[in-house]
Amino acid sequence: MATNTTKPVHSLVLDAGPIIKNEPAISTLLSQAEELYTIPAVIEEIRDPITRARFETISKPFIKLRSPTPASVKIMTDFARRTGDLEVLSRPDIHLMALTYELECERNNGNWRLRSVPGQKGLNGKPPGTLVEDTTKAELSSESNTIPTSTTEGSSAEKETEISLDIEAEPIKESKLEMKEVEEKLAESHISPEDAPRIGVSGQENLTSGSRENQTPISPEDIQEVPENEVEDSDEEGWITPQNLKQHQEKDANGLAEPEAEVKIIQVACITSDFAMQNVLLRMNLNLLAPNMQRIRQLKTWVLRCHACFFITRDMGKQFCARCGKPTLLRTSCSTDKDGNFKVHLKKNMQWNTRGNVYSIPKPVAGTSNGKLVAGGGKGGWGQSLILAEDQKEYVQAMTGARRKKEKDLMDEDYLPNILSGDRRSGGRPKVGAGKTINSRKRK
Repeated sequence: MATNTTKPVHSLVLDAGPIIKNEPAISTLLSQAEELYTIPAVIEEIRDPITRARFETISKPFIKLRSPTPASVKIMTDFARRTGDLEVLSRPDIHLMALTYELECERNNGNWRLRSVPGQKGLNGKPPGTLVEDTTKAELSSESNTIPTSTTEGSSAEKETEISLDIEAEPIKESKLEMKEVEEKLAESHISPEDAPRIGVSGQENLTSGSRENQTPISPEDIQEVPENEVEDSDEEGWITPQNLKQHQEKDANGLAEPEAEVKIIQVACITSDFAMQNVLLRMNLNLLAPNMQRIRQLKTWVLRCHACFFITRDMGKQFCARCGKPTLLRTSCSTDKDGNFKVHLKKNMQWNTRGNVYSIPKPVAGTSNGKLVAGGGKGGWGQSLILAEDQKEYVQAMTGARRKKEKDLMDEDYLPNILSGDRRSGGRPKVGAGKTINSRKRK
């Protein structure tokens, strides 16, 4: 038996990570989203034969392939450039975010709930429904102002008299019906209406006359002081009478019925594990989901911040600042909240470490034509071939050598891991400058 249950997400855009890891599973995605989207470039990233076969047999029939338009790609590229994430984003990442932006504009009739610039206060506009309501209200007010005053006064007077007559007639009819119901119940209980106290003014007179006949002198000791709030509470509750019977029934019905929580449907969302993509999506106010299908409202990541010129970069592999060229990049935590505010969390009273700067760097030593080096460069030759800049020949050679070492075939018979070969420093980054221990005392 099919049940018409609304899913929390209408359109879900998938990155390569969830598809390759199969987290969440395709059954979970289908139960949580109406439509699944991705781009053709994501399928090309699946190179494992087993993963590709699983995707083509199980997931591909339920996922729609769609490429974004050049206009949306340009918007996302400009936005990522302003946030500083463009240098670490690949082309498929930008196309995925552009597809999310395009679907968001289609489902919500525009980009009114997004931000055009990072750090923008508020959104781009109001929902289309509120704009229509405002225009209709303005038109109605303008029409009412153009009506002549004589006709409006006469019609308003007639309406007031009709409304007042209706209001007076309704309580009379209700009281008559309630009196008939009470008389019928009294007849069933074998009590005549005359013996029962009458409701209204006569009932109050009977009660007062009976109380006067049975009055007894009250001593001051029997009088108790009651706070005002208790008196008001007792008066407000009162007895259940035919006049307030309906009110008590409504109270009981409202107390038993639990208010149902409204399920908010997310029109478009993107699920990815890339921190740069998450930062751009959150700062634009696009919906972002985690692999467990929970909405991400705040994101904490790491960046590199230059201690000299305060430049921030997201490329964690850099050793030199792209603005000032100094090796003063420090790893710093940052966060992005639901309002798109980007904050960098700095240490309090942070002091730059000046170890290794006691002695000045020796003068560079030139080589000879036959390749032999002249003695120099400080004690032990520590000042020779120092890396001090990113465009230096020694640094470029060290980086290209590190890239070659990474491209190793693990199935090669001659390959040995570092723990067996004794080469513990292979794969690391080249040392910049003289290091922090150059001025320490050497052991003899």
